[in-house]
Amino acid sequence: MENIPNSISSTTLFKIRKSFIKLDNVTKVELSNKVGISFPTVSKFLDQMESNGEVALVGLDKSSGGRKAKRYRYNPDYMLGLAIFLEQKETQYTVFNCMGEIKKKGQVESVLNKGSLDQLTNYIQEILIENPTISSIAIGLPASVDNGNIFHIPQYDHLQNFNLKDYYEDYFSIPVTVENDMNAAVLGYKNNNNINEINSLIYLYLGQNGPGVGILVNGLVLRGTTNFAGEVSFVPLYNKHNFQQAFEEGHRERTQYNLQEGEIDAISRLVVTFTATINPHTIIFSDQEFNQILLNQISNQSSNYVPKNHLPKLIISNWKQDYLYGLQSLGIDLMMNETSRNLTP
Repeated sequence: MENIPNSISSTTLFKIRKSFIKLDNVTKVELSNKVGISFPTVSKFLDQMESNGEVALVGLDKSSGGRKAKRYRYNPDYMLGLAIFLEQKETQYTVFNCMGEIKKKGQVESVLNKGSLDQLTNYIQEILIENPTISSIAIGLPASVDNGNIFHIPQYDHLQNFNLKDYYEDYFSIPVTVENDMNAAVLGYKNNNNINEINSLIYLYLGQNGPGVGILVNGLVLRGTTNFAGEVSFVPLYNKHNFQQAFEEGHRERTQYNLQEGEIDAISRLVVTFTATINPHTIIFSDQEFNQILLNQISNQSSNYVPKNHLPKLIISNWKQDYLYGLQSLGIDLMMNETSRNLTP
């Protein structure tokens, strides 16, 4: 069989796969018109993809006088992805297909405190052996990350200034993306709720490793010049205390839905800071840490600093679900760009 021309870039391949998923089933002519690629190129592509099992013939259209057009559907299980996030107290993962359907999920003990990557590597290896068609890995961390390089991760020195993406791509020969936990969470919330791209979102999590936020502006995650956006623990709120220090002053163990007056004020000042700078549509809080009573208190306190009509909506969402969904979204984009399994140079 004649191979796909080299002129088809990974970007074009990404568009073709995305079109399949959005349209459910499609003919060669429809696909050619959708992605703006010549019919002969699309035809060669689909022929090879059909032989590899990535697409399947699902029927023939009615004839309009000529040859009946073949209709194809994408095989969502042709490639799987792995999303895994690392927290102080746990490690959670999902195996999913390109439609986002969960094939397997699980939770194991935290690997962050182990001082090395050995246990995480073993976990990933076991999952890959059980699911050999995994074609992308998305890893989430409570850290600042720049293209896979972890440059700010307090408490975990063995990962400081370490490129986890490069390490695992070399180790497993599978594309890997590494993302900050809150960037993944805000992306997951946006995708899972079909948020209008003109709306700006802030996602706040006080966290097991210190506070952080994910910021979404015009549908895009805001990372900043040095990928440090969202590290709100450094925001100075009082004469001698930044945001994180405002919580540490009491030297107490926080419990679910239990915040002191000073902590509510600190969060309210942060809400006002974002209101006056980004003016977001919504600020999202983790269901592990907040309930509606606390949000009402934060809203009332925030209105002492800024007119209430400018305040964003304050809502609660399932943080773990949003986090994993965001990682899955990144993993799906990564596998949609994967060329090694179906395109021959």
